[in-house]
Amino acid sequence: MDFSRAQRSVKRCAADPGSQRLGNDADMQTSFTITQLLDPQVASSEKILRACVHCGFCTATCPTYVLLGDELDSPRGRIYLIKEMLEQDKPATREVVKHIDRCLSCLACMTTCPSGVHYMHLVDHARERIEKTYKRPMTDRMLRGLLARVLVNPGLFRIAAVAGLIARPLAPVLDLLGLHRMAAMLRLTPRRKPAPPVDRTGKVYPAEGRRRGRVALLSGCINPVLAPSTNEAAIRLLNRHGIEVVIAAGEACCGSLVHHMGREDEALSQARNNVDAWTREIEGAGLDAILVTVSGCGTTIKDYGFMLRSDPAYATKAARVSARARDVTEYLATLKLRDAAAPMPLTIAYHAACSLQHGQKVLRQPKDLLSKAGFVVKDVPEGHLCCGSAGTYNILQPALAEQLRVRKVANIELLKPDAIAAGNIGCIMQLAAGIAIPIVHTVELLDWATGGPVPEPLAALAGKAN
Repeated sequence: MDFSRAQRSVKRCAADPGSQRLGNDADMQTSFTITQLLDPQVASSEKILRACVHCGFCTATCPTYVLLGDELDSPRGRIYLIKEMLEQDKPATREVVKHIDRCLSCLACMTTCPSGVHYMHLVDHARERIEKTYKRPMTDRMLRGLLARVLVNPGLFRIAAVAGLIARPLAPVLDLLGLHRMAAMLRLTPRRKPAPPVDRTGKVYPAEGRRRGRVALLSGCINPVLAPSTNEAAIRLLNRHGIEVVIAAGEACCGSLVHHMGREDEALSQARNNVDAWTREIEGAGLDAILVTVSGCGTTIKDYGFMLRSDPAYATKAARVSARARDVTEYLATLKLRDAAAPMPLTIAYHAACSLQHGQKVLRQPKDLLSKAGFVVKDVPEGHLCCGSAGTYNILQPALAEQLRVRKVANIELLKPDAIAAGNIGCIMQLAAGIAIPIVHTVELLDWATGGPVPEPLAALAGKAN
Protein backbone atom coordinates (compact mmCIF):
# COMPACT_ATOMS: atom_id res chain seq x y z
CA MET A 1 0.00 0.00 0.00
CA ASP A 2 1.24 3.51 -0.87
CA PHE A 3 1.13 4.97 2.64
CA SER A 4 2.76 8.23 1.55
CA ARG A 5 0.03 8.71 -1.04
CA ALA A 6 -2.61 8.46 1.66
CA GLN A 7 -0.66 10.92 3.79
CA ARG A 8 -0.50 13.41 0.92
CA SER A 9 -4.23 13.10 0.31
CA VAL A 10 -5.03 13.70 3.96
CA LYS A 11 -2.70 16.70 4.26
CA ARG A 12 -4.06 18.25 1.05
CA CYS A 13 -7.62 17.71 2.23
CA ALA A 14 -6.87 19.15 5.67
CA ALA A 15 -5.42 22.28 4.09
CA ASP A 16 -8.23 22.65 1.54
CA PRO A 17 -11.25 20.34 1.80
CA GLY A 18 -12.44 21.51 -1.59
CA SER A 19 -9.26 20.27 -3.25
CA GLN A 20 -10.52 16.70 -3.19
CA ARG A 21 -13.85 17.55 -4.78
CA LEU A 22 -13.87 16.55 -8.42
CA GLY A 23 -16.20 18.40 -10.78
CA ASN A 24 -19.59 19.09 -9.23
CA ASP A 25 -19.48 15.95 -7.13
CA ALA A 26 -18.38 16.54 -3.55
CA ASP A 27 -18.36 12.84 -2.72
CA MET A 28 -15.12 10.91 -2.37
CA GLN A 29 -14.03 9.27 -5.63
CA THR A 30 -13.22 5.55 -5.50
CA SER A 31 -11.57 3.17 -7.98
CA PHE A 32 -12.70 -0.31 -7.00
CA THR A 33 -12.90 -2.87 -9.80
CA ILE A 34 -16.16 -4.56 -10.76
CA THR A 35 -14.74 -7.81 -9.40
CA GLN A 36 -13.98 -6.21 -6.04
CA LEU A 37 -17.49 -4.79 -5.83
CA LEU A 38 -18.98 -8.27 -6.20
CA ASP A 39 -17.91 -8.76 -2.57
CA PRO A 40 -20.87 -7.48 -0.48
CA GLN A 41 -18.50 -6.23 2.23
CA VAL A 42 -16.44 -4.22 -0.25
CA ALA A 43 -19.58 -2.91 -1.95
CA SER A 44 -20.93 -1.71 1.39
CA SER A 45 -17.65 0.00 2.30
CA GLU A 46 -17.41 1.63 -1.13
CA LYS A 47 -20.84 3.17 -0.62
CA ILE A 48 -19.75 4.50 2.78
CA LEU A 49 -16.53 5.92 1.36
CA ARG A 50 -18.38 7.77 -1.39
CA ALA A 51 -20.59 9.49 1.18
CA CYS A 52 -17.62 11.31 2.72
CA VAL A 53 -17.28 14.93 1.57
CA HIS A 54 -14.00 15.63 3.40
CA CYS A 55 -15.55 18.46 5.44
CA GLY A 56 -13.48 17.67 8.52
CA PHE A 57 -16.28 18.29 11.04
CA CYS A 58 -15.45 14.89 12.53
CA THR A 59 -11.97 15.97 13.62
CA ALA A 60 -13.29 18.29 16.33
CA THR A 61 -15.08 15.47 18.15
CA CYS A 62 -12.58 12.66 17.59
CA PRO A 63 -10.80 11.88 20.89
CA THR A 64 -7.54 10.74 19.32
CA TYR A 65 -7.34 13.77 17.05
CA VAL A 66 -8.07 16.05 20.00
CA LEU A 67 -5.22 14.40 21.92
CA LEU A 68 -2.67 13.87 19.16
CA GLY A 69 -3.49 16.47 16.49
CA ASP A 70 -2.54 14.00 13.74
CA GLU A 71 -4.86 13.92 10.71
CA LEU A 72 -4.18 10.20 10.31
CA ASP A 73 -5.60 9.74 13.80
CA SER A 74 -8.84 11.45 12.80
CA PRO A 75 -11.84 9.79 11.12
CA ARG A 76 -11.10 11.61 7.87
CA GLY A 77 -7.51 10.40 7.89
CA ARG A 78 -8.48 6.85 8.73
CA ILE A 79 -11.08 6.87 5.96
CA TYR A 80 -8.32 7.66 3.45
CA LEU A 81 -6.12 4.89 4.87
CA ILE A 82 -8.96 2.37 4.71
CA LYS A 83 -9.84 3.45 1.16
CA GLU A 84 -6.26 2.90 0.00
CA MET A 85 -6.02 -0.46 1.75
CA LEU A 86 -9.27 -1.79 0.30
CA GLU A 87 -8.83 -0.40 -3.21
CA GLN A 88 -5.34 -1.82 -3.60
CA ASP A 89 -6.46 -5.15 -2.11
CA LYS A 90 -3.13 -5.60 -0.37
CA PRO A 91 -2.24 -6.67 3.17
CA ALA A 92 -2.48 -3.99 5.83
CA THR A 93 0.79 -2.23 6.65
CA ARG A 94 2.24 -1.47 10.07
CA GLU A 95 1.44 2.24 9.74
CA VAL A 96 -2.17 1.61 8.76
CA VAL A 97 -2.58 -0.80 11.65
CA LYS A 98 -1.15 1.77 14.07
CA HIS A 99 -3.73 4.41 13.17
CA ILE A 100 -6.71 2.04 12.96
CA ASP A 101 -5.75 0.47 16.31
CA ARG A 102 -5.77 3.93 17.88
CA CYS A 103 -9.42 4.39 16.89
CA LEU A 104 -11.74 3.86 19.88
CA SER A 105 -14.81 3.16 17.71
CA CYS A 106 -16.52 5.71 19.96
CA LEU A 107 -18.55 6.85 16.91
CA ALA A 108 -18.56 10.53 17.93
CA CYS A 109 -17.71 11.18 14.29
CA MET A 110 -21.01 9.63 13.21
CA THR A 111 -22.93 12.00 15.47
CA THR A 112 -21.04 14.97 14.00
CA CYS A 113 -20.99 13.95 10.33
CA PRO A 114 -23.43 15.99 8.20
CA SER A 115 -23.23 13.47 5.35
CA GLY A 116 -24.26 10.34 7.23
CA VAL A 117 -20.98 8.46 6.75
CA HIS A 118 -21.43 5.09 8.51
CA TYR A 119 -17.92 5.02 9.92
CA MET A 120 -18.74 2.12 12.28
CA HIS A 121 -19.26 -0.36 9.46
CA LEU A 122 -16.23 0.96 7.60
CA VAL A 123 -13.79 0.66 10.50
CA ASP A 124 -15.24 -2.75 11.42
CA HIS A 125 -14.41 -3.90 7.88
CA ALA A 126 -10.91 -2.45 8.22
CA ARG A 127 -10.31 -4.28 11.51
CA GLU A 128 -11.40 -7.55 9.95
CA ARG A 129 -9.10 -6.93 7.00
CA ILE A 130 -6.19 -6.18 9.35
CA GLU A 131 -6.83 -9.33 11.35
CA LYS A 132 -6.73 -11.45 8.19
CA THR A 133 -3.79 -9.84 6.40
CA TYR A 134 -1.43 -8.40 9.01
CA LYS A 135 0.86 -10.47 11.21
CA ARG A 136 1.13 -8.70 14.53
CA PRO A 137 4.14 -9.12 16.84
CA MET A 138 3.93 -12.30 18.90
CA THR A 139 3.27 -10.53 22.22
CA ASP A 140 0.42 -8.59 20.63
CA ARG A 141 -1.10 -11.76 19.17
CA MET A 142 -0.83 -13.54 22.49
CA LEU A 143 -2.48 -10.72 24.44
CA ARG A 144 -5.30 -10.34 21.94
CA GLY A 145 -5.84 -14.08 21.91
CA LEU A 146 -5.94 -14.13 25.70
CA LEU A 147 -8.51 -11.32 25.84
CA ALA A 148 -10.66 -12.95 23.18
CA ARG A 149 -10.63 -16.22 25.10
CA VAL A 150 -11.01 -15.00 28.68
CA LEU A 151 -13.29 -11.97 28.54
CA VAL A 152 -16.11 -13.76 26.73
CA ASN A 153 -16.17 -16.69 29.16
CA PRO A 154 -17.57 -15.81 32.62
CA GLY A 155 -15.88 -18.82 34.23
CA LEU A 156 -12.43 -17.97 32.92
CA PHE A 157 -12.99 -14.28 33.50
CA ARG A 158 -13.88 -14.90 37.16
CA ILE A 159 -10.60 -16.78 37.65
CA ALA A 160 -8.70 -13.98 35.91
CA ALA A 161 -10.40 -11.36 38.10
CA VAL A 162 -9.31 -13.17 41.26
CA ALA A 163 -5.76 -13.51 39.93
CA GLY A 164 -5.76 -9.83 38.97
CA LEU A 165 -6.90 -8.81 42.45
CA ILE A 166 -3.99 -10.73 43.99
CA ALA A 167 -1.45 -9.40 41.49
CA ARG A 168 -2.76 -5.81 41.44
CA PRO A 169 0.11 -4.43 43.61
CA LEU A 170 2.55 -5.56 40.90
CA ALA A 171 1.23 -3.06 38.34
CA PRO A 172 4.00 -0.47 39.00
CA VAL A 173 6.63 -3.19 38.60
CA LEU A 174 5.17 -4.23 35.25
CA ASP A 175 5.25 -0.60 34.14
CA LEU A 176 8.95 -0.40 35.03
CA LEU A 177 9.54 -3.52 32.95
CA GLY A 178 7.78 -1.93 29.99
CA LEU A 179 4.78 -4.25 30.24
CA HIS A 180 2.31 -1.37 30.17
CA ARG A 181 -0.62 -3.37 28.83
CA MET A 182 -0.35 -5.96 31.56
CA ALA A 183 -0.06 -3.18 34.14
CA ALA A 184 -3.19 -1.53 32.74
CA MET A 185 -5.04 -4.83 33.01
CA LEU A 186 -4.15 -5.15 36.68
CA ARG A 187 -5.14 -1.54 37.46
CA LEU A 188 -8.56 -2.17 35.96
CA THR A 189 -9.13 -5.14 38.26
CA PRO A 190 -11.82 -4.30 40.85
CA ARG A 191 -10.60 -4.01 44.43
CA ARG A 192 -13.14 -6.54 45.64
CA LYS A 193 -13.64 -10.23 44.89
CA PRO A 194 -15.86 -11.02 41.93
CA ALA A 195 -19.39 -12.17 42.62
CA PRO A 196 -19.93 -15.92 43.07
CA PRO A 197 -21.32 -17.66 39.98
CA VAL A 198 -25.10 -17.68 39.59
CA ASP A 199 -26.55 -19.34 36.51
CA ARG A 200 -29.60 -17.36 35.44
CA THR A 201 -29.88 -18.63 31.88
CA GLY A 202 -33.22 -20.20 31.11
CA LYS A 203 -34.88 -18.61 34.15
CA VAL A 204 -38.10 -16.62 34.06
CA TYR A 205 -38.79 -13.81 36.54
CA PRO A 206 -42.55 -13.25 36.72
CA ALA A 207 -44.19 -9.84 36.76
CA GLU A 208 -45.71 -8.50 39.94
CA GLY A 209 -49.47 -8.18 39.52
CA ARG A 210 -50.95 -8.04 36.03
CA ARG A 211 -48.40 -8.78 33.33
CA ARG A 212 -47.93 -5.81 31.02
CA GLY A 213 -45.14 -7.18 28.88
CA ARG A 214 -42.47 -9.84 28.41
CA VAL A 215 -38.81 -9.16 27.66
CA ALA A 216 -35.52 -11.00 27.41
CA LEU A 217 -32.56 -9.57 29.32
CA LEU A 218 -29.00 -10.17 28.13
CA SER A 219 -26.96 -11.77 30.89
CA GLY A 220 -23.73 -11.50 28.90
CA CYS A 221 -20.17 -12.26 29.93
CA ILE A 222 -18.80 -9.30 31.95
CA ASN A 223 -21.78 -8.21 34.06
CA PRO A 224 -22.29 -11.56 35.86
CA VAL A 225 -18.71 -11.35 37.16
CA LEU A 226 -18.10 -7.65 37.80
CA ALA A 227 -21.58 -6.20 38.29
CA PRO A 228 -24.36 -8.76 38.82
CA SER A 229 -26.21 -6.08 40.80
CA THR A 230 -26.99 -4.27 37.54
CA ASN A 231 -29.13 -7.02 36.06
CA GLU A 232 -30.57 -7.84 39.48
CA ALA A 233 -31.75 -4.23 39.73
CA ALA A 234 -33.12 -4.33 36.18
CA ILE A 235 -35.10 -7.50 36.91
CA ARG A 236 -36.56 -6.07 40.13
CA LEU A 237 -37.46 -2.80 38.45
CA LEU A 238 -39.11 -4.47 35.47
CA ASN A 239 -40.99 -7.02 37.58
CA ARG A 240 -42.21 -4.23 39.85
CA HIS A 241 -43.78 -2.54 36.83
CA GLY A 242 -45.52 -5.60 35.45
CA ILE A 243 -42.86 -6.87 33.06
CA GLU A 244 -41.93 -10.55 32.95
CA VAL A 245 -38.21 -11.08 32.36
CA VAL A 246 -36.53 -14.14 30.86
CA ILE A 247 -32.83 -14.90 30.55
CA ALA A 248 -32.94 -16.94 27.37
CA ALA A 249 -31.51 -20.44 27.58
CA GLY A 250 -28.27 -20.69 25.63
CA GLU A 251 -27.56 -16.95 25.36
CA ALA A 252 -23.96 -15.88 25.96
CA CYS A 253 -21.47 -13.19 24.94
CA CYS A 254 -22.89 -10.87 22.28
CA GLY A 255 -19.67 -10.92 20.21
CA SER A 256 -18.92 -7.22 20.63
CA LEU A 257 -15.44 -7.61 22.14
CA VAL A 258 -14.07 -9.90 19.42
CA HIS A 259 -15.99 -8.00 16.71
CA HIS A 260 -14.06 -4.84 17.53
CA MET A 261 -10.81 -6.79 17.53
CA GLY A 262 -11.45 -7.86 13.92
CA ARG A 263 -12.06 -11.51 14.84
CA GLU A 264 -15.18 -11.62 12.71
CA ASP A 265 -15.66 -15.38 12.48
CA GLU A 266 -15.80 -15.59 16.27
CA ALA A 267 -18.10 -12.57 16.48
CA LEU A 268 -20.54 -13.99 13.95
CA SER A 269 -20.56 -17.35 15.71
CA GLN A 270 -21.47 -15.65 18.99
CA ALA A 271 -24.09 -13.53 17.24
CA ARG A 272 -25.70 -16.61 15.68
CA ASN A 273 -25.81 -18.31 19.07
CA ASN A 274 -27.74 -15.41 20.59
CA VAL A 275 -30.01 -15.04 17.57
CA ASP A 276 -30.97 -18.69 18.00
CA ALA A 277 -31.55 -18.27 21.75
CA TRP A 278 -33.78 -15.21 21.36
CA THR A 279 -35.59 -16.59 18.31
CA ARG A 280 -36.72 -19.56 20.41
CA GLU A 281 -38.23 -17.11 22.90
CA ILE A 282 -39.79 -14.94 20.19
CA GLU A 283 -41.42 -17.96 18.57
CA GLY A 284 -42.30 -19.49 21.93
CA ALA A 285 -43.83 -17.34 24.65
CA GLY A 286 -43.04 -14.19 22.67
CA LEU A 287 -40.91 -11.13 23.39
CA ASP A 288 -41.80 -7.46 23.31
CA ALA A 289 -38.13 -6.48 23.48
CA ILE A 290 -34.60 -7.74 24.08
CA LEU A 291 -33.09 -5.54 26.78
CA VAL A 292 -29.41 -4.82 27.34
CA THR A 293 -27.83 -3.15 30.36
CA VAL A 294 -24.37 -2.87 28.75
CA SER A 295 -24.60 -0.26 26.02
CA GLY A 296 -21.54 -1.56 24.17
CA CYS A 297 -23.29 -4.90 23.77
CA GLY A 298 -26.53 -3.19 22.80
CA THR A 299 -24.89 -1.37 19.89
CA THR A 300 -23.61 -4.66 18.50
CA ILE A 301 -26.89 -6.54 19.00
CA LYS A 302 -28.75 -3.77 17.19
CA ASP A 303 -26.30 -4.37 14.33
CA TYR A 304 -26.84 -8.15 14.10
CA GLY A 305 -29.11 -7.60 11.11
CA PHE A 306 -26.26 -5.95 9.21
CA MET A 307 -23.59 -8.34 10.43
CA LEU A 308 -25.55 -11.41 9.28
CA ARG A 309 -27.20 -9.87 6.23
CA SER A 310 -25.36 -12.19 3.82
CA ASP A 311 -26.13 -15.37 5.75
CA PRO A 312 -29.29 -16.86 4.19
CA ALA A 313 -29.95 -19.00 7.26
CA TYR A 314 -29.75 -16.06 9.69
CA ALA A 315 -30.42 -12.79 7.84
CA THR A 316 -34.15 -12.66 8.59
CA LYS A 317 -33.83 -13.94 12.16
CA ALA A 318 -30.98 -11.54 12.93
CA ALA A 319 -32.95 -8.56 11.58
CA ARG A 320 -35.88 -9.57 13.77
CA VAL A 321 -33.65 -9.74 16.84
CA SER A 322 -32.03 -6.37 16.08
CA ALA A 323 -35.45 -4.77 15.66
CA ARG A 324 -36.39 -5.86 19.19
CA ALA A 325 -33.11 -4.84 20.85
CA ARG A 326 -33.35 -1.93 23.29
CA ASP A 327 -31.17 -0.35 25.93
CA VAL A 328 -32.87 -0.89 29.28
CA THR A 329 -33.47 2.86 29.73
CA GLU A 330 -34.87 3.10 26.21
CA TYR A 331 -37.52 0.53 27.16
CA LEU A 332 -38.18 1.92 30.65
CA ALA A 333 -38.94 5.29 29.08
CA THR A 334 -41.94 3.68 27.34
CA LEU A 335 -43.42 2.47 30.64
CA LYS A 336 -45.36 4.48 33.17
CA LEU A 337 -43.08 4.07 36.16
CA ARG A 338 -44.60 4.46 39.58
CA ASP A 339 -44.24 7.85 41.19
CA ALA A 340 -40.87 7.97 42.83
CA ALA A 341 -38.86 10.29 44.98
CA ALA A 342 -35.12 9.95 45.36
CA PRO A 343 -34.47 8.25 48.72
CA MET A 344 -32.08 11.09 49.47
CA PRO A 345 -31.24 14.34 47.66
CA LEU A 346 -28.37 13.49 45.33
CA THR A 347 -26.68 15.36 42.51
CA ILE A 348 -25.85 12.89 39.76
CA ALA A 349 -23.26 13.46 37.04
CA TYR A 350 -24.60 11.57 34.06
CA HIS A 351 -21.81 9.99 32.01
CA ALA A 352 -23.11 9.32 28.50
CA ALA A 353 -21.40 6.16 27.25
CA CYS A 354 -20.26 6.56 23.64
CA SER A 355 -22.02 3.38 22.57
CA LEU A 356 -25.27 4.74 23.99
CA GLN A 357 -25.15 8.36 22.79
CA HIS A 358 -23.32 7.87 19.49
CA GLY A 359 -23.89 4.20 18.69
CA GLN A 360 -27.57 3.97 19.63
CA LYS A 361 -28.61 7.65 19.73
CA VAL A 362 -30.14 7.14 23.18
CA LEU A 363 -29.70 10.63 24.58
CA ARG A 364 -32.54 11.94 26.72
CA GLN A 365 -34.11 8.79 28.16
CA PRO A 366 -31.57 7.99 30.93
CA LYS A 367 -31.42 11.60 32.12
CA ASP A 368 -35.18 12.09 31.96
CA LEU A 369 -35.78 8.90 33.95
CA LEU A 370 -33.32 9.98 36.63
CA SER A 371 -34.80 13.46 36.83
CA LYS A 372 -38.34 12.09 37.15
CA ALA A 373 -37.08 9.82 39.93
CA GLY A 374 -36.09 12.91 41.91
CA PHE A 375 -32.35 13.12 41.27
CA VAL A 376 -30.60 16.33 40.23
CA VAL A 377 -28.93 15.38 36.96
CA LYS A 378 -25.99 17.24 35.47
CA ASP A 379 -24.33 16.78 32.09
CA VAL A 380 -20.58 16.25 32.12
CA PRO A 381 -18.62 18.90 30.17
CA GLU A 382 -17.14 17.51 26.94
CA GLY A 383 -19.64 14.70 27.28
CA HIS A 384 -19.16 13.74 23.63
CA LEU A 385 -15.56 12.65 24.29
CA CYS A 386 -14.85 9.04 25.22
CA CYS A 387 -13.62 8.08 28.70
CA GLY A 388 -11.07 5.70 27.16
CA SER A 389 -12.75 2.39 27.97
CA ALA A 390 -13.96 1.30 24.51
CA GLY A 391 -14.05 -2.46 25.04
CA THR A 392 -10.45 -3.66 25.26
CA TYR A 393 -8.98 -0.27 24.26
CA ASN A 394 -7.93 0.63 27.82
CA ILE A 395 -5.77 -2.50 27.82
CA LEU A 396 -4.46 -2.41 24.25
CA GLN A 397 -3.89 1.39 24.15
CA PRO A 398 -3.27 2.19 27.84
CA ALA A 399 -1.48 5.54 27.37
CA LEU A 400 -4.23 7.11 25.30
CA ALA A 401 -6.92 5.56 27.48
CA GLU A 402 -5.30 7.04 30.58
CA GLN A 403 -5.19 10.52 29.04
CA LEU A 404 -8.87 10.28 28.18
CA ARG A 405 -9.78 9.07 31.66
CA VAL A 406 -7.85 11.91 33.32
CA ARG A 407 -9.67 14.40 31.10
CA LYS A 408 -13.07 12.82 31.80
CA VAL A 409 -12.45 12.65 35.55
CA ALA A 410 -11.44 16.32 35.65
CA ASN A 411 -14.66 17.28 33.87
CA ILE A 412 -16.77 15.19 36.24
CA GLU A 413 -15.10 16.65 39.31
CA LEU A 414 -15.98 20.16 38.12
CA LEU A 415 -19.63 19.30 38.80
CA LYS A 416 -18.98 18.22 42.42
CA PRO A 417 -21.57 15.44 42.16
CA ASP A 418 -22.57 13.03 44.92
CA ALA A 419 -22.45 10.14 42.47
CA ILE A 420 -21.99 9.26 38.80
CA ALA A 421 -24.50 7.34 36.69
CA ALA A 422 -23.52 5.43 33.56
CA GLY A 423 -25.04 2.77 31.35
CA ASN A 424 -22.01 0.68 30.42
CA ILE A 425 -19.89 -1.58 32.63
CA GLY A 426 -16.74 -0.73 30.66
CA CYS A 427 -17.13 2.98 31.41
CA ILE A 428 -17.95 2.22 35.04
CA MET A 429 -14.76 0.19 35.51
CA GLN A 430 -12.64 2.71 33.59
CA LEU A 431 -13.84 5.66 35.66
CA ALA A 432 -13.79 3.79 38.97
CA ALA A 433 -10.06 3.19 38.48
CA GLY A 434 -9.41 6.93 38.54
CA ILE A 435 -12.01 8.65 40.70
CA ALA A 436 -13.21 8.41 44.29
CA ILE A 437 -16.79 9.53 43.56
CA PRO A 438 -19.11 6.49 43.64
CA ILE A 439 -20.34 5.35 40.25
CA VAL A 440 -23.40 3.20 39.61
CA HIS A 441 -25.48 1.98 36.72
CA THR A 442 -28.49 4.17 35.88
CA VAL A 443 -30.89 1.26 36.39
CA GLU A 444 -29.66 0.76 39.97
CA LEU A 445 -30.60 4.32 40.84
CA LEU A 446 -34.04 3.87 39.26
CA ASP A 447 -34.58 0.61 41.13
CA TRP A 448 -33.61 2.30 44.41
CA ALA A 449 -35.94 5.24 43.77
CA THR A 450 -38.91 2.93 43.15
CA GLY A 451 -38.50 0.69 46.18
CA GLY A 452 -35.33 -1.34 45.61
CA PRO A 453 -32.27 -1.57 47.87
CA VAL A 454 -29.62 1.11 48.06
CA PRO A 455 -26.88 0.46 45.47
CA GLU A 456 -23.75 -0.86 47.17
CA PRO A 457 -21.47 2.01 46.03
CA LEU A 458 -23.90 4.46 47.66
CA ALA A 459 -24.26 2.61 50.98
CA ALA A 460 -21.82 4.95 52.75
CA LEU A 461 -23.70 8.03 51.50
CA ALA A 462 -27.04 6.56 52.56
CA GLY A 463 -25.58 5.68 55.96
CA LYS A 464 -24.44 9.25 56.55
CA ALA A 465 -27.88 10.56 55.59
CA ASN A 466 -29.49 8.29 58.14
